[in-house]
Amino acid sequence: MANFSKSGVPRFSVDVYQNAYLPEGGSEVDAIVTVTATGGGTVGGAVTAPHLYGTGRGPDAAVAIMVDCSGSMDYPPTKMRGARDATAAAVDALRDGVHFAVIGGTHVAKEVYPGGGRLAVADATTRGQAKQALRKLGAGGGTAIGTWLRLADRLLSSADVTIRHGILLTDGRNEHESPEALKATLDACAGRFTCDARGVGTDWEVKEVTGVASALLGSADIVADPAGLAADFTRMMEAAMGKEVADVALRLWTPLGASVRFVKQVAPTVEELTDRRTEAGPRTGDYPTGSWGDESRDYHVCVEVPPAGLGQEMLAARVSLVVPQGDGGAQSLGAQGLVRAVWTDDLAASTSINPQVAHYTGQAELAQAIQQGLEARKAGDVDGATAKLGRAVQLAGASGNADTAKLLAKVVDVVDAAAGTVRLKAKVEEADEMTLETRSTKTVRVKK
Repeated sequence: MANFSKSGVPRFSVDVYQNAYLPEGGSEVDAIVTVTATGGGTVGGAVTAPHLYGTGRGPDAAVAIMVDCSGSMDYPPTKMRGARDATAAAVDALRDGVHFAVIGGTHVAKEVYPGGGRLAVADATTRGQAKQALRKLGAGGGTAIGTWLRLADRLLSSADVTIRHGILLTDGRNEHESPEALKATLDACAGRFTCDARGVGTDWEVKEVTGVASALLGSADIVADPAGLAADFTRMMEAAMGKEVADVALRLWTPLGASVRFVKQVAPTVEELTDRRTEAGPRTGDYPTGSWGDESRDYHVCVEVPPAGLGQEMLAARVSLVVPQGDGGAQSLGAQGLVRAVWTDDLAASTSINPQVAHYTGQAELAQAIQQGLEARKAGDVDGATAKLGRAVQLAGASGNADTAKLLAKVVDVVDAAAGTVRLKAKVEEADEMTLETRSTKTVRVKK
């Protein structure tokens, strides 16, 4: 384990969990890398120390709240009311000094507050003005989420801050914009700001909302009942206010002849990072992880190494944390972990699976089984859906993922959880199915 700390800023640490022993001829090395940030100087959402890369003048963040104002938000009217109340609650959770804006989203994006292509600076007066502006928010028009994100990007980039974050709420499908246009927007915004996305009600597309959150390294969830929006928005904003360091990258160095098979976040959610690698020097690549406050996340790293003789040992990978700089360089956060490979003829040693690796391999398979099972169910493939969702029930039980097990029980009747024997329910509430799909990537931490 290695760590990094300065007075009043987060201390980053890296821990590596693996079975380093390979059989003769073995070449695949798996490791779980736990990254933890602690002591960032936040107490109850209030900053008690200057930001690691900020000016030291106070809060170093900007937030854009994007509220769906399309016509469907009026059906039922509680959705629009809930959205206004939730946005007001989020505004109340802003720290003094944070830059912010509220955007109304339809088939075009409009500035609700403060307007004029600028951001407001949070204090009692601007929070009051923003909530006053929200009262005029009405529903009407279509849905083009990419236009909302592009306006958020323009506004957020105007602030000289380190942390840039978006909160996006939608209740419908992205019908007034092509999937290609939305993807181009997400590609353009990736790395420029992070974004949490929420779907309210049951008329939105899960893959669109989770796709926004995934591309912009934020969280995604369903709020089936509009009455729950205010509490959810408050939690999201409090989490955003706790972020202290932006644009942290997991840097992976591998020796000559070795190659990275994959890198994925496995806790608190499963998130594939392999294709997001950017080259950072000879045999070195950076994988984006977004912004950090006081928190811990786990990553599964798999490396292919050239086979070596019995008794030989090599460094399979070096893991470190950096914040890339605009000049092409990077500031190291000091924390570092080593992934090793040792070749042995001890069968017990080389065939033992590390508990952390086994746990998260199961969690990743659980997420995939749920998604494939629900796809099969929608396609009318009863046998395929039953097999996949049965496997999901089995994995959820084995790993102690009680929350996912409860969600699965609303979609299938569980006959034997340990064996994965289930029957598809004849009638399933749409909100229950969408909740299972949206939360399928949420994992439980392994007990270390």
